[in-house]
Amino acid sequence: MAAMKCILGLLALLAVSAWTEAGVVKRQSGDNAEEDEPVLSVSEQLERANRNLNPMEEGVQLKGDIALSNHRNADPCVQNGCKWPKSSDGNVYIPYVIANSYSSEQLGVITSAMNSISTATCIRFIPRTTETAYIDIQSLDGCYSFVGRQGNSQTLSLNTTGCIYFGTVQHELLQVLGFNHEHRRSDRDQLQSILPGEEYNFANINTLNHGIPHDYKSLVQFYNLAFFRNINPNAVIGGAKQMSQDDFNRINLLYCSN
Repeated sequence: MAAMKCILGLLALLAVSAWTEAGVVKRQSGDNAEEDEPVLSVSEQLERANRNLNPMEEGVQLKGDIALSNHRNADPCVQNGCKWPKSSDGNVYIPYVIANSYSSEQLGVITSAMNSISTATCIRFIPRTTETAYIDIQSLDGCYSFVGRQGNSQTLSLNTTGCIYFGTVQHELLQVLGFNHEHRRSDRDQLQSILPGEEYNFANINTLNHGIPHDYKSLVQFYNLAFFRNINPNAVIGGAKQMSQDDFNRINLLYCSN
């Protein structure tokens, strides 16, 4: 009997190890419903999910997990035209539609990510009725979204395999709100130096910084240190699994301040 218990215990341990190596663990959420959470950071998860992504989708040019329309100037989101408008009640309403390809649990992860932003900011994600500008959430290849409001239907791809994680959805929603990757900030070179030959990966662009210091813990700070030099080896960079406080602060400064 003791030998049998030992064998069963070893089998259970091997099963848990295999599950962990797959990059997924179970986490108990607040409503007692289980959802799969990645062991990897969001930036690592995105790199894995988009590894074999076709850089050209239908009418969309992709740069990593950022979509650029072939029919619109690809300037970064720094003007009011890419902001979602504020309503007279002080809230910013962002209409959305969701494809019917998601399970109820996956829908729960998506709406939980939306609610996490709404709880701490004036942003309100609402089901679309007749609005012209809205986000169209679909399970296409990989995880990607446009940066800022596009003025019409704009795709937010959350593939059912590899993208439906709380932090990953938050990351794409931050881009929808107009926030680009932290490592491409306009003030990035004050803090980070890029290794020769890797500049194309980290071209500076005008970004909405609002006086907030560079946030290495931001959900839109990518993880890979291989491109950097002169970085404190003890610095924690790009390992975020959910939004940082400064991520919320930036939303409030851009949208919710009077």
